[in-house]
Amino acid sequence: MTLDRDSFRRDKISSIFLHMAPPVMLAQLIQALYNIVDSFYIGAYSVRGLTALSVVYPVQLLMIALAVGTGVGINTRVAYCNGQRRYQDAEAAAGTGAPLAVVLWGLFSLAAWFALPSYAAMQTASSQVIGEAVSNGRIVTLCAPGLFLESMWTKVCQANGDMKTPMIGQILGALTNIVLDPVLIFGLLGFPRMGIAGAGTASVIGQAAAAAFVFRKGYRPSPELSRYPRLLASIYRAALPNILMQAAYTVYIFGLNIILARFSDAAVTALGLYYKWQTFFFIPLGALQTCIVPVVSFNYAAGDMDRCHETMRVSSRFGLALMTCGLLCFELLPGQLLSVFTRDADVLSIGSWGFRVIGWSFLPMILALTYPVYFEAIGRILTSSVLTLLRTVGLFVPLGYLFSTFGLSAFWFTFPVTELVTALAGFLFYHREMSGK
Repeated sequence: MTLDRDSFRRDKISSIFLHMAPPVMLAQLIQALYNIVDSFYIGAYSVRGLTALSVVYPVQLLMIALAVGTGVGINTRVAYCNGQRRYQDAEAAAGTGAPLAVVLWGLFSLAAWFALPSYAAMQTASSQVIGEAVSNGRIVTLCAPGLFLESMWTKVCQANGDMKTPMIGQILGALTNIVLDPVLIFGLLGFPRMGIAGAGTASVIGQAAAAAFVFRKGYRPSPELSRYPRLLASIYRAALPNILMQAAYTVYIFGLNIILARFSDAAVTALGLYYKWQTFFFIPLGALQTCIVPVVSFNYAAGDMDRCHETMRVSSRFGLALMTCGLLCFELLPGQLLSVFTRDADVLSIGSWGFRVIGWSFLPMILALTYPVYFEAIGRILTSSVLTLLRTVGLFVPLGYLFSTFGLSAFWFTFPVTELVTALAGFLFYHREMSGK
């Protein structure tokens, strides 16, 4: 099956998902492996380097949120215009990608250059860790045009049904990073021993390789300057919820870590190991979300609400089947999952109970994460933002604090309760939206 601009209009939704989702899953799987391998090599180099990498991680997440979120806005606009057969407008929206990437990279890297020393000092008293964090952080921000460009061009490809090019590009970038990590960190093959700076250098080279690959299919000429105000307004109406959702992710993790630190370092470690495994188990759900945006945007613009409803039904069924596998793993194999990273008895004890409780959040999470994406795709930005803020700001940290007052064992119920409440709120918004059509 080959997708073209009208495939979103005529092909079965399940067939579209089966065509679009696997390449996204494969690319995300490689990215997940890269994250683990990167930490593995830095950990082997020095514990101090691993700490510095952890300090820089939220900065990278914010940069990715800005780049990918803007790309999602372009994706949504391109798919919407295609749905109305306004192909020249779709090309104009796609053409904003490269200029936006350059401007966003410049602003972010400039701010990071000056803010990194103070930011790092807020999280550690070690001058050596601060020095390494600043060194790595400045490399991954100042040398990151590839990240911004690849994010824009990838979303242009996906909006037009091309999932293969982004998949190959992201795999190429991740593999480049994985190969260069030990070479640059440890100074192999005649290269200088760069330590954590080598990890940053490997990352930006991998990003540049990915951007170079997707350039041919994703690049579009820039539209006239006079068209930018309206184009940017339409792009960021869709982009802001995604940026907000990804940025809020760092906020609530930071908040939960503070709560768990009152109990023990082992509790914080257990939560950190959950997020390592979460990356793998959420790959199918993340791929479905990537598929939903262009399909729903296209058909909503075309006035075909039945296709929009069908997209939600099919994505929910796929999500249920895939996330049930994650639930079973967390319920039946928590000790085995934890022991991949640690043999510490306290972490295994705390984490085994925590994993079993968190596992039950996987089922309501399907809807809790899908509804905001749906509303984003149809232009209901306020609704999407409300659901995102409810989950990340209104529920996770407040409920975490509330449950923690009953003990560490009770704290883990924060996850299923948060996802259930968010899913119910999303259902009510969705039902109201559908009743008005």
